[in-house]
Amino acid sequence: MLHESRDLSHSILQICVGLCYDHTMSKLTLTLKLPFYRLNACKAAEFERLTLLNTEVANTLLRVDRSERRRYTSKNFHHIEIGSMWINQTIRNTCALTKVKKFKRLPLEVNNQGYNISRQGDFFTVSLSLYRGKKKRIPLTVHSASHQETLAHIINGDAILGSLKISKSRKGIWYALISVSMDVPDPGLVNGWIGVDRGQNNIAVAALPNSFGKFWSGKQLKNIRRKYQKLRQELQESKKLRKIKDIERHEHRIITHINHVISKQLVQFAKDYNMGLRFEDLSGIRQTSLQSKKNKSDASQNRDHWAFYQLELFTRYKAIKAGVPVESVPAPYTSKSDHRHGVIGKRVKHTFTGFDGYTCNADWNASQNIGQWLGFSCPVNLQKAVSVMDTVDSQVGVNDSP
Repeated sequence: MLHESRDLSHSILQICVGLCYDHTMSKLTLTLKLPFYRLNACKAAEFERLTLLNTEVANTLLRVDRSERRRYTSKNFHHIEIGSMWINQTIRNTCALTKVKKFKRLPLEVNNQGYNISRQGDFFTVSLSLYRGKKKRIPLTVHSASHQETLAHIINGDAILGSLKISKSRKGIWYALISVSMDVPDPGLVNGWIGVDRGQNNIAVAALPNSFGKFWSGKQLKNIRRKYQKLRQELQESKKLRKIKDIERHEHRIITHINHVISKQLVQFAKDYNMGLRFEDLSGIRQTSLQSKKNKSDASQNRDHWAFYQLELFTRYKAIKAGVPVESVPAPYTSKSDHRHGVIGKRVKHTFTGFDGYTCNADWNASQNIGQWLGFSCPVNLQKAVSVMDTVDSQVGVNDSP
């Protein structure tokens, strides 16, 4: 008997945020990860058997010439007991993954015609028909965790179901991965913009215009990076390669959880003050921001290990659901410009110094610049800036701007 998953708190919305604008509504696409509640051993064993059978179907297709694969339908696998809708979806998935040579494991998947969701008491049930020639659907209870609101939208007809995938975690927990699309209102008018500066010393700094800011320290994250880097080195010396993969996945889950917590707090901060969120566009920062060999060798300093995009992605879909607008603005000079007038100053580690001797926290200053962005990089006063730029030491690094 498989009991309720210990890590229901990790039943989180997985990647997949789609945004399409019309006049009044935005479309949000989410993937819900729902663990089956008290799934008995018999059903778990049947899921495992059918998943292996489905993988065998996919590998059989891979042995067929690529030009011929698309002509295959469920009729070509009439001897397989899996339902035709599931087989046809497997054929579509196999044809789409053109670079795969062999599947180790391909989960069962079906489109929205192959299942439905209902509510029975305090639980939600997923009804599906897995077998060919049997129209009777098997109801399976799923734990809603934090997705009750979204599931309620589905039952009320306010959300559109996508595909369903039956997948097993490494801990042996079976999940239903359900794609859902829904319309959410476009964000309304806001009182202003909160700039969000991301970095290593502080994972994020969000500041109200010309006011206080909230700091999310990166100290814990750096310690985690160093800890797991040391563990990997020790395991590599011992040739325990499988264990290395396990701790890498564990580290990834911790970082993902931290980003989820921060993104939730960022959206709530913006809602409390009826403001929008602005991020600096860090596209291509790994290519444009140089690093020393010493920094690259230290996991806590290496910028290649930053999860900046994930934090922004999580914040965006939470903001869309909450009706908080999100924008991206150019990153250059957000850390070197004075938020008071845009004149280039000097940043050394955590401190920003203006041309007139004014000092403040460098990350807070950057978040002010991001929030006050007016449609160009910075409102630079060139007459004052020319002399100041001559005094700026080009050796001073900017931690979070290309």
